[in-house]
Amino acid sequence: MDTYEQYEKDCKKIRKVNKRLLADFETCLQDAGLSSKTIDKHYSNMDFYLNEFLLYEEAIAAGEGVFSVDMFLGYWFIKKAMWSSQAAIKSNAASLNKFYTFMHSRKLITGESLANLKQTIKEKMPEWLSTMARYDDISVEDVWE
Repeated sequence: MDTYEQYEKDCKKIRKVNKRLLADFETCLQDAGLSSKTIDKHYSNMDFYLNEFLLYEEAIAAGEGVFSVDMFLGYWFIKKAMWSSQAAIKSNAASLNKFYTFMHSRKLITGESLANLKQTIKEKMPEWLSTMARYDDISVEDVWE
């Protein structure tokens, strides 16, 4: 089996796991009493993160994705998502926080990994928002300074 075939096989397996994780996450959000609009937003954000970003170049499982948030919100999302904005970055950060808190409650990631994710979001948010502002400013030549 060549490398691409293996990648496709791995992605298929991960998407199947992601489908179940997202369904369980949705139930968890419903149980928490969130509105259907809020639940839909978190679900959509996480579906994009898990099934587009984490599978874009490599087949990365949801649990390992806890370590990729900076690359996602600080670069990839800004460049690849046509709907990227400062509000969308904040929304995705909230969804990632909720999703990985859910993953931790299921013992699918460690407490240390969750703490690192939360710290990364807290520390990097101003940088991500600033990068988004530069990206939107047509007078800026080098967005990724």
